[in-house]
Amino acid sequence: MNSTPTETTLTDAVHTWALRQPTAKIASEYRAQGHWRDTTIVDDILSMAKAHPRRAAIVAYRKGSAVPETITYGQLNALVERAALALIELGVEANDVVSLQMPNGWEFAVAALAAARAGAVVNPLVTIFRRRELEFMLSRAGSKVLIVEESFRGFNHAELALDLRRTLPSLEHVVVARGVAYGGALSFEEQFLHSEANRATDTAAILADRRRSCDDIASLIYTSGTTGEPKGTLHSYNTLWSAGRAVFDNLSLGSDDVSFMASPVGHLTGYLWGMLHPLSRGMTAVFQDVWHPGGFLDLIDVEGITWTIGATPFVVDAVEEQIRSPRSFASLRTFVCAGAPISPALAPRAASELGAQLLAQWGTSECGGVTVHHPSDDVETVCSSDGRPIGFMALKIVDDAGNPVPLGTEGRLIVRGPSVFVGYLGRGDLYDDVVDPDGWFDTGDLGIEHSDGTVRITGRAKDIIIRGGENIPVVEIENLLLTHPGIREVAVIGLPDERLGERGCAVIVPRNEAPGLPELLKYLDEHGTAKQYWPEHLVVVDEMPRTPSGKIQKFRLRELATAKPDR
Repeated sequence: MNSTPTETTLTDAVHTWALRQPTAKIASEYRAQGHWRDTTIVDDILSMAKAHPRRAAIVAYRKGSAVPETITYGQLNALVERAALALIELGVEANDVVSLQMPNGWEFAVAALAAARAGAVVNPLVTIFRRRELEFMLSRAGSKVLIVEESFRGFNHAELALDLRRTLPSLEHVVVARGVAYGGALSFEEQFLHSEANRATDTAAILADRRRSCDDIASLIYTSGTTGEPKGTLHSYNTLWSAGRAVFDNLSLGSDDVSFMASPVGHLTGYLWGMLHPLSRGMTAVFQDVWHPGGFLDLIDVEGITWTIGATPFVVDAVEEQIRSPRSFASLRTFVCAGAPISPALAPRAASELGAQLLAQWGTSECGGVTVHHPSDDVETVCSSDGRPIGFMALKIVDDAGNPVPLGTEGRLIVRGPSVFVGYLGRGDLYDDVVDPDGWFDTGDLGIEHSDGTVRITGRAKDIIIRGGENIPVVEIENLLLTHPGIREVAVIGLPDERLGERGCAVIVPRNEAPGLPELLKYLDEHGTAKQYWPEHLVVVDEMPRTPSGKIQKFRLRELATAKPDR
């Protein structure tokens, strides 16, 4: 199927968005097949609010407080309407960017949905970003409004936001939640929650006039940055909806389910799978603002949590906490792992300790979920693969020339379908580098397709280690080292070598006393691993540097490894 994208240039006062949309023929086919719609995910949430106004929409737990903050769907709808009108009064127009740097909580949901209802492009930002990242991202986005929580985890976001407003011409308003009065900043509570603005006007007509088309830009989300500078990924309402729905369809999740989210809602995982899709399906979404495995385990029984999605380290933490301090709970069925493979030792431990089935989803910021397991998959399948291609997404594994490789052969993963993003903000050149004229997106990941149709992600193309002309199976070595009793986490990276090009280096987080390199090499030898694959350096760290979604930043590990001596 040829899906050569057509270029659309949308110009406003701040940017020229260079968008790449599929041809009218392909778009029509996506709609006919049910992969695209004429209803947005925001419309879905509003419908749920009308149908179930008294149902709990969000239950938010904040660090240091045992009592959650709960809002119903009816309350959510009323707050979103009020906040949307306030944003319009502040001068927010269609396609303006509203940026949100807030922790997991109901305020984030109100602000994000209000921005969407005002016709703006929603730009979630994770709370770990500081001046360098924010200045780049807000400037590139031309953000008109920045909404922050005054202080989170000991950092004053309000002061930084106001300082940024003084240096960024496009940033007209800073809105501060849960804070004292700041000169030049607006109060989230006064501006959005208690304002009398527009109460005498026709609210329905105003907001109906701002309703977005399914092909309009819905979100601007920056990539995680596992290899360097982040890129601003643009999704339409249709690609965003398609990007997230497979997990929910695959697990038959519905309004009776209760979701849990500790990954940041400022990242695609939390925003799409933790907030938008659960609310669009009438679920109760339970938020935790700071990941705390003991708190999560306690909440399973209290809130009746049935499923969650998060980075694999969350599962490791939860399993180890349950071993230390066992709890009794029965509702949790599924833990979907994203961002890292499931090690062979982890799935059976999760089933034994948590009573939950581990399933993997693999995807990217550019196209959401691409592969996912089915609940009928056994433990062996889950541990040896990252799921099967989602039915409506085409997937190929190709060599460097773009030719399909045989089953069982490693190659580059390329995908095409209705969830592929529509552009990188201000960087049409980068989009054209990774999406070919037929609509195939080069994910930058390497993988193998097995004879049973499952796919195994073997690493990033840029993270591959080539030692003396031979490729090292990085994920295989990492999974084996994870079974060593002295290792909690491991990442294998390549370090430059004059003779061989690269040599392997194992970076580990130990459980207690760290094993030395000779012990690890003996362990690999006992398990029959080829000597050429053994790491030749070892670095011990207290924790892994990660992206907001939990992916290990191997480029930072390479920087660290060059500065630390071997053990």
